[in-house]
Parts: sequence; structure tokens; C-alpha cells
Amino acid sequence: MNRETEALYKEIKRCTICEPKLSAGANPVLTVNDRSKILIIGQAPGMKVHLSGIPWDDQSGRELRSWLGVTEETFYDSENFAIIPMGFCYPGKGKSGDLPPRAECAPLWHERLMAQLQKVELTLLIGRYAQSYYLMEGKRRSLTETVKNYQDYLPSYFPLPHPSPRNFIWMAKNPWFKEEIVRELQNRVDRILDK
Repeated sequence: MNRETEALYKEIKRCTICEPKLSAGANPVLTVNDRSKILIIGQAPGMKVHLSGIPWDDQSGRELRSWLGVTEETFYDSENFAIIPMGFCYPGKGKSGDLPPRAECAPLWHERLMAQLQKVELTLLIGRYAQSYYLMEGKRRSLTETVKNYQDYLPSYFPLPHPSPRNFIWMAKNPWFKEEIVRELQNRVDRILDK
């Protein structure tokens, strides 16, 4: 990682802007490298990830790695994947799951991070928060429609649902996702990482 990227990473890791609003305190979680080939933009760390400090270090991460068709070693190699959430810290518990990502993070940090990630060939937008922020008016009326029409956003973006166990019902109702889209995702990931 070059010095500028490393300095930005360290600055983000020290961020405490939202700390008064975070029940578990600040612990920004991300992985970046100026040589990363694929960027994953998710929602926000869950409590398990907050405690470990390792992105996608939970059941959702295992499911995501199976969609990508990669090992943990490949996934956590920052020259392969940069991992940036919409909210860098665990936002706390809500009525039906975790609270939404803090709104301060993406406007504060994402543009500066993107300037460092010039080698990224594909950005995975995981969940509606990332899709709303990056696709804006281009996203469809629902996450299902956005994901189903993923080709409209290529070659830059590949929208995906969140791989949380809470979405296993959605996946059961939409078998086309694993039959068609996961296969296409794996093909693209393989091609990019094999370069």
C-alpha cells in the first residue's frame, strides 16, 4: 500500500466523529490497498465484526465468499479486495436487526478512498444503502429489480442483496439469483483476479 493510502486508512481508523451516537463506541472497519482489483461496498459492521475488527468476519461473510467463489485467504488479500462499508462502525441494535449505517461516513470518506482505488475494475454494491448512494436515480423501484437487472450497471457496478441469514427467505423466493447471477458474479471475479 502506498504512503498516501496508508495515511488515509489510519486517519479513518482513528475517526470518532459519530462516537457519541454509537452504543458500542467507534471502531471503524475497512480494508484498502491502492492495488485492490475489486471493491466491496457493504452496509455497516455487525457486532461480531465490531469486536473482531475484521470485515465480513461472520455468517454473512461466509455466504458472500461462497457467492464470490473465493477462499478466505483470497478474500482478505487487500490486493484482491478492498472492503468499504457505507458506515464504518457498528451502528447499534434497532427494532428488527441492526440500525442503518451512520449517514456521516460515506460523504466524509468515500470520495477520498475512491481517489486511492484507481485499479478497481468492479465494485460490488451490497444492499440497498450502497445501491441508493451509488446508483441514485439509476436504481430500480426495489432491490430485487435492481439485482435482477445487474447488467444495466456493468461494467462498473454489480448490485447484490445482503448475504445475511435474514435474506435467506428472499433467496428461496428468487432462485434465479443463485442460478444465474451468482454464476455470472463468480465468472467476473475469476477473470479479474486471474489477471
